[in-house]
Amino acid sequence: MERLTEAQQELYEWLAEYIRSHQHSPSIRQMMEAMNLKSPAPIQSRLEHLRTKGYIEWSEGKARTIRVLSPLKQGVPILGTIAAGGLIEPFTEAVENLDFSHLSLPPQTYALRVTGDSMIEDLIAEGDLVFLRPVLEPNHLRNGTIVAARVDGYGTTLKRFYRLGDRVTLKPANPKYNPIEVNAIQVQVQGSLVAVWRSYN
Repeated sequence: MERLTEAQQELYEWLAEYIRSHQHSPSIRQMMEAMNLKSPAPIQSRLEHLRTKGYIEWSEGKARTIRVLSPLKQGVPILGTIAAGGLIEPFTEAVENLDFSHLSLPPQTYALRVTGDSMIEDLIAEGDLVFLRPVLEPNHLRNGTIVAARVDGYGTTLKRFYRLGDRVTLKPANPKYNPIEVNAIQVQVQGSLVAVWRSYN
């Protein structure tokens, strides 16, 4: 199924929750209020994209007949593991979902389970879950941001991101590990850190 933009995802999640709670779909005005919009045009555009991408359907001209086609998975998708040490390849499909609906997390947040101890001085330990959000403008990423970064030919790692000119340095938070220094074109930032969750069970 085609991926949604952040705005489309926000409306889709709100719609799915509204319909689940009320057993009927909302009006355009209710959607405008929920999305803090003053015009119906952006709502109608997002609805059309959601229908085109196969997430919803409705009877033509009748907003209150909206039906969610793809049931909303509760919780944050865990997309596998990420190395805080060496470099490994993450999964792209969710291996499980955890319900963190009580937390205020950005749309499209996903989680990876940490392996290794290279970020230990940033209080990120092996077994922790790191919550990440997609980076829409990697060229404007602030130096020092903790990111999941894919390095061409190697895999993905969790490190602090620094860029100077056309060089990128991915710095660990453990003196046992050396920084990774490569050309910027070799690095794809896949997410920036939102939160860390640790279970003591």
